[in-house]
Amino acid sequence: MGTFTPQWGFTSVPVPPDFPYPATVPGTEQNRRKRLWRRWNQLSRFQRNTCLLFMALLITLSILFVLPNLPPSASLPSPSRNEALEGSEIVQGIKPSLEYEREPEGPPKPITLSKSVQENFRPLTKEEEENHVGENEKNSVNLPRNGIDPFGKKNQKIVFTGPTNHRQRAVVDAFSHAWKGYKTYAWGHDHLRPISQTYNDWFHLGLTIIDSLDTMYIMGLNDDFNEARSWVKDSLQFNGNRDINLFETTIRVLGGLLSTYHLSGDKLFLDKALELGLLLLPSFKTSSGVPYSDVNLGTKKAHPPKWNADSTTSEVTTIQLEFRDLSRSTGDPTFEELSFRVSKFIHKLPKTEGLVPIFINPNTGQFRKSTITLGARGDSYYEYLLKQWIQTGRTIDFLRDDYNASISGVKNLLVRHSKPNNLLFVGELINGNDFKAKMDHLLCFLPGTLALGVHYGMPPDHLRLAEDLLYTCYQTYAAQPTHLAPEITYFNEDEDGDNDMIVKPADSHNLLRPETVESLWYMYHLTGNTTYQDWGWKIFQAFEKFARVENGYSSLGNVKSIADTKLRDMMESFFLGETLKYFYLLFSDDQKTLSVDRFVLNSEAHFFPIHTSR
Repeated sequence: MGTFTPQWGFTSVPVPPDFPYPATVPGTEQNRRKRLWRRWNQLSRFQRNTCLLFMALLITLSILFVLPNLPPSASLPSPSRNEALEGSEIVQGIKPSLEYEREPEGPPKPITLSKSVQENFRPLTKEEEENHVGENEKNSVNLPRNGIDPFGKKNQKIVFTGPTNHRQRAVVDAFSHAWKGYKTYAWGHDHLRPISQTYNDWFHLGLTIIDSLDTMYIMGLNDDFNEARSWVKDSLQFNGNRDINLFETTIRVLGGLLSTYHLSGDKLFLDKALELGLLLLPSFKTSSGVPYSDVNLGTKKAHPPKWNADSTTSEVTTIQLEFRDLSRSTGDPTFEELSFRVSKFIHKLPKTEGLVPIFINPNTGQFRKSTITLGARGDSYYEYLLKQWIQTGRTIDFLRDDYNASISGVKNLLVRHSKPNNLLFVGELINGNDFKAKMDHLLCFLPGTLALGVHYGMPPDHLRLAEDLLYTCYQTYAAQPTHLAPEITYFNEDEDGDNDMIVKPADSHNLLRPETVESLWYMYHLTGNTTYQDWGWKIFQAFEKFARVENGYSSLGNVKSIADTKLRDMMESFFLGETLKYFYLLFSDDQKTLSVDRFVLNSEAHFFPIHTSR
């Protein structure tokens, strides 16, 4: 007897033709039961024991092979979906509605992977692989194998020709220098330790390679890109008994693979993204649907971090762009439904003038009373409200409304001015109440997000806030002897103070972060003001002077001293994936190809297409 084994791991066990189930006979139910019992008693003890043993074996096989491979969302309540599905450009003329409510009663309906995934995303054959990428490939379009384009338009390969001016060439040289050190001493590992000539592994996923894929592609570094592609094809594996962070893996790895797919048209990266996406789904198996922070790729089990029972608010709300794009790219709604359910859930929670605490419990689904900040653990919640709204064609009103409410809350509760020079800064509310004049470098993403919002119709006064805040962010660089910003800056509110900014020794490190350069690009991209390019060039030169070492770039332990920068011997993947990419974009003569009218960038500077509908 034949068996059928679907591609995604569901296992069928054959039933032997001589298995002693009695045939159905006419008569009453009572007669049928008697006949069954009579047939059973007529069997020898050996036959009955064999039957019982076989049934026990069948149950054991089901537990061992079927249950672990069920979609991780199978035990979650599935949102009921609107049955009136109108035509759209997502897949086969059908668009899944995302305005849904929880099922009122009855057992939960399992969320299963659609048949289209099994049919359309089988592994490439050797012939297809050889034909897929070639020197003469032009504007290749790699659609699902049923010929349907999930975006309703061609996902064409974009051809980049490399740097066009001396500033861009300097950035490419910086990237090549960093990449050479990584290839020599850390190839296949997560991060380079350039001074000790070794590596650091966080998730054992080659973070620097994947984070850098679209950077290399945009810079026209084709040889390096093709070498990295070969590593992804032959060596990237999502297995092993190890925990990974859902948020970091989503923005860096899933985001990097999807972005490279959209820019290059190379379906290898989509296949890998789908493989990873499936392994991340167990994170959502919580009482509230708010995901756990960590998931084990080997056991496929998720859990809170070891140091806390809560998840970070920014982390659980900064996966939606990536999961939605994976659904739209594969035609399977599972990823989008689960991740967007989190946004809908948090939308309904009470807030402080649109602002949220930085911790949320995935089991209760409630915020824990904690700090309110747009810095660490809070930042990208606000960023993704706006960017999800843009990604879905500006069709989901509550995302826009929550974003606007949060910016009003920032202006009313968090914006202050320093003394004596009146620098605008954004502070924090400790335990949701007490103001603290502290601003993380991470918060310097906000000017770029504000400018992006104004471009898409948000209140014009948001741009003035963006301009003033970005000036302050730049001053955190310019005020230091190294012309590099510290990780955290405190601001003076005392009328008698001499300095606007105070940097404590424990906060004086610089991790080569991208946020200020990110906002400089958005502001130049949207306003054309070359002042932002000039500020960026000064920051880039400071990185070259103080962070560049023989085998790459190192984060600094002390930006307050030219003589003693205390190099920390670490080059994070985001230096190549974000910081140098934003420098390259900032200095570009072409601000149209990668326009914010075509793409929305995730929190790790990876590019996703903008849709025209939800």
